[in-house]
Amino acid sequence: MSLKTTLPPREPPFLRTDRLALRPHRRGDWPAYAAFMASDRAAHIGGPYDAQAAWGWFCSDFGQWGLTGTGALAVDRGGETVGQVVFNDLPTFPEFELGWLAFEGHEGHGYLSEAASAFRDWIREEARPPSLVSYVSPDNARSLALAERLGARRDEGAPAPSTGDVVMRHWGAAA
Repeated sequence: MSLKTTLPPREPPFLRTDRLALRPHRRGDWPAYAAFMASDRAAHIGGPYDAQAAWGWFCSDFGQWGLTGTGALAVDRGGETVGQVVFNDLPTFPEFELGWLAFEGHEGHGYLSEAASAFRDWIREEARPPSLVSYVSPDNARSLALAERLGARRDEGAPAPSTGDVVMRHWGAAA
């Protein structure tokens, strides 16, 4: 039984923070995305991935909006894509997920914290899923710390899409 409700398809939002624009991906975002997915840094999300698999993820992140009312936004700082935030409703995920990726050379500047906080607030106010979690690899200390800075707490009893994932709960409860 799914823990998720169904959300209607929607256009991706455009959000702004003090330093960042959160916008739908463009073709020009592909090189930075592909480089991340091909790197050892993608190990926390099942990678590294070859170009074909990375392209599938890129298209999924973009295409979810029209199918599920969820999807990814590029994190743009002054015209440079520095990462991604994603609101996932994947068939293999028990709950709606807030995720993030920092592209090479853009860690440690607070971009993901700023972007994920703004996106989380939009998700709560506009999409209104009954629950929201982040699935984090237990050896990804930076992502665990970011989830905690966002106010999420470990939910030891919640189901996860992959064995060993830490479920960090932003709100709601697993059904």
